[in-house]
Amino acid sequence: MQALKEKRIVIVGAGPGGLAAAMQLAHAGYKVTVLERADRVGGRTSSIEMNGFHFDCGPTFFLYPRVLEEIFQSVGYDLMKEVPMKRIDPMYRLTFGAGGELNCSADMDDMDREIGRLSPQDVGQLRKYMDDNRHKLERFRPILESPFRSPLDLLRPSVLRAAPMLRPTKSLGQELGRYFTDPRLVIAFAFQAKYLGMSPFQCPSLFSILSHLEYEYGVWHPLGGCHRVSERMAEIATELGVEIRLNEEVTGFEFHGRRVKEVITEQGRYPSDACVINADFAAAMQRLVPNHLRRRWTDKQLGTKKYSCSTFMLYLGVDGAVDLPHHNIHIAKDYDQNLLDIEQRHVLSDDPSFYVQNASVTDPSLAPPGKSALYVLVPVSHMHPSLDWKQQAGPFRERVLDQLGLIGLGDIRSRIEVEHQITPADWQDRYHIYKGATFNLAHNLGQMLHRRPQNRFTELEGVYLVGGGTHPGSGLPVIYESSRISTKLIRTDLHRSGT
Repeated sequence: MQALKEKRIVIVGAGPGGLAAAMQLAHAGYKVTVLERADRVGGRTSSIEMNGFHFDCGPTFFLYPRVLEEIFQSVGYDLMKEVPMKRIDPMYRLTFGAGGELNCSADMDDMDREIGRLSPQDVGQLRKYMDDNRHKLERFRPILESPFRSPLDLLRPSVLRAAPMLRPTKSLGQELGRYFTDPRLVIAFAFQAKYLGMSPFQCPSLFSILSHLEYEYGVWHPLGGCHRVSERMAEIATELGVEIRLNEEVTGFEFHGRRVKEVITEQGRYPSDACVINADFAAAMQRLVPNHLRRRWTDKQLGTKKYSCSTFMLYLGVDGAVDLPHHNIHIAKDYDQNLLDIEQRHVLSDDPSFYVQNASVTDPSLAPPGKSALYVLVPVSHMHPSLDWKQQAGPFRERVLDQLGLIGLGDIRSRIEVEHQITPADWQDRYHIYKGATFNLAHNLGQMLHRRPQNRFTELEGVYLVGGGTHPGSGLPVIYESSRISTKLIRTDLHRSGT
């Protein structure tokens, strides 16, 4: 039989989950090859560079470093030494179209003062929320860190202990309503559902831990940008013996029954004892796995699933300094209508909520001297017949630039020196994301735990999933956690089949 350490693992995609898996598997002694269709690593965590301006393509901050710190430690490296980070405080400024603002800080005394200016009767409630969610995270962590294979896994002691705190019948918005009377404060601690691409009034209440993580563990900026994390992971993976092949798109698999035996590209064929798929789940299934080999995740069934929202992106290199904090979130005056436009009506809001990163105020390396790199993200519907981005991208850009005046930017059009735009159609067609849903399958109760595509992919043999399309879900900390779950399964399975 083939010696255990000679077994070959092929990873499809050099996103954060694939890179984390590559590091761990190479450190365990396996022969690992990563195949990436783009000319750089990172996937949605890659960089965009234009005339001396540097932008993160997707995530712009680092949350809950513990998971990746442990992965780095497990392969002999120190995350904070390899990728120096600065904790941002205040974390972000929240402005409300309905009036008022919050400068959000991890300092609870500062937050009491901020909350008191909006709603004196709610002073002190954040501390109660933090205490409750500290216990909730402690109960929920074993669920996030273990695979779920069947409904029987719901009977585990860890799940039963956590169940009373999860309140599965409540939405995140309803959960926050238990703490805060002012609807602006409910949104202030529930908008993080957008990190999952969902409305806080549709997202399960268990995700109240998201804002808790920000206030408890901080919002971090990797110096050089978030893409530096993925770039350094690729460098470490290479040091550990991983072969990373860029500009090499996987076009299919060679199957023996339901087992993937070879991964195919235009440049060659790669024998595989275990295959890790780090590409967007639904898009990868349709492109790479014949429909007849999929029973639970057929094309028809994929079409019936619920998907996250998408995002309209502007990356702006502008002349001069910008008088804004590092992170800025503006909540539409009629937030409920904005959410309906995104999730149900599938139209573009007249008054959209938006996020602006002004990273140059913290990290001057991201722009030439005297310039600023602005990242603008607007949550919008995923791809839908009612939206024609070829026709609507231009007018919507103008609307978004007008919106920036609401946070004090004025009209910056004359200051723009470089600009890049990504629409949901671009996410779908250029980045191979199903329906342009940038946060993958929605995180409703019908698409979580054992109902999400499983880490050991049950439709095929020898295939494992990492990334936002599998358990535990979207967001960098849990994507890294998916790599730990899947690599443990791979090592167990290959050990059983080895000599």
